[in-house]
Amino acid sequence: MSEPVNQERKTEAPVDRLFVERRSLRAFSDDPVEAGQIATLFEAARWSPSCYNEQPWLFVYGVSSGDRERMLALLAEGNRAWAADAPVLGVVFARRHFARNGKPNRWAAFDSGAASLALALQAHKLGLFAHFMGGFDKHRAHEELGISSETHEAMAAFVVGHPGDLAEHGEPTGRKPLAEVAVTP
Repeated sequence: MSEPVNQERKTEAPVDRLFVERRSLRAFSDDPVEAGQIATLFEAARWSPSCYNEQPWLFVYGVSSGDRERMLALLAEGNRAWAADAPVLGVVFARRHFARNGKPNRWAAFDSGAASLALALQAHKLGLFAHFMGGFDKHRAHEELGISSETHEAMAAFVVGHPGDLAEHGEPTGRKPLAEVAVTP
């Protein structure tokens, strides 16, 4: 179940509450995420837009205790501490070249980020939380998960789960003013 929104988190223009309520929590319960919910998360990501409809993202994830331990070992120590209870851990990769012509796909990271946001928003709709992070060993992720660094780039590690102890979450973060992130020439 989603935690209540801090009323101090205000928007400067009308926007669906889904965007404001989504958070990257740092405390998860070890309650499992249902297989159907996991499929729904990745189905949402699958429908993300991408350059030439290449869909360059690849989500490699673990839910079994062994797979979760392998994923957890890839995280930076600080992330490992709070992510240990999350029932779904993984890494999102971006395919470096277009499948259609073998040329470098300079939009792959952008597209994989869009797919990651789709997953995070779908998680929120399901009463779950997703947290993507850069604090992980990218080289080791390729080796441990068997994904070639020549064909794919490890973009981010992630966890998905139910919220843990609400006292550990801290206050919801704010955002820069709209005028700092969207300007006219």
